[in-house]
Amino acid sequence: MYQIILQKGDITKLEVDAIVNAANNSLLGGGGVDGAIHRAAGKELLAECKTLNRCDTGDAKITKGYKLPAKYVIHTVGPVWRGGNYNEDKLLQSAYRRSLEVANQNNIKSLAFPNISTGIYGFPKQRAAEIATKTVKDFQDVNKTIEKVIFIVFDEENLSIYKKILDF
Repeated sequence: MYQIILQKGDITKLEVDAIVNAANNSLLGGGGVDGAIHRAAGKELLAECKTLNRCDTGDAKITKGYKLPAKYVIHTVGPVWRGGNYNEDKLLQSAYRRSLEVANQNNIKSLAFPNISTGIYGFPKQRAAEIATKTVKDFQDVNKTIEKVIFIVFDEENLSIYKKILDF
């Protein structure tokens, strides 16, 4: 049995096996969650990310957590919203699924997700939350390997959206 937790807060403060970074293709840091994770983890994270040779949209790669309380960071690249006609839903689903697969391959038991693609990438928040929760539930129904999945949100709007979807 696994649990899904909804929490408002700062992903860089979570004591979990891994946090998911809503990264850009370069993996070299950026704004929002990505920048916050890179700042909190320290320069060693950037050095390791430079060895990963980028990341395709919808894929995920893992690094150590360095100065973060989390042991690992799973970097995934969600799609930029371009109106919904460019496979954005499938790419976002793939970003969540690949993050879960990488977690599974690395024996990660507790994992935290931010709101992938909903910031500067402009993905509609409700639609993204529905994709995120369905993808996690579908994966866990089959794999049952991750014991705790946290959806960590930064604002009241996302908190409200996830509460309704998860029936919390």
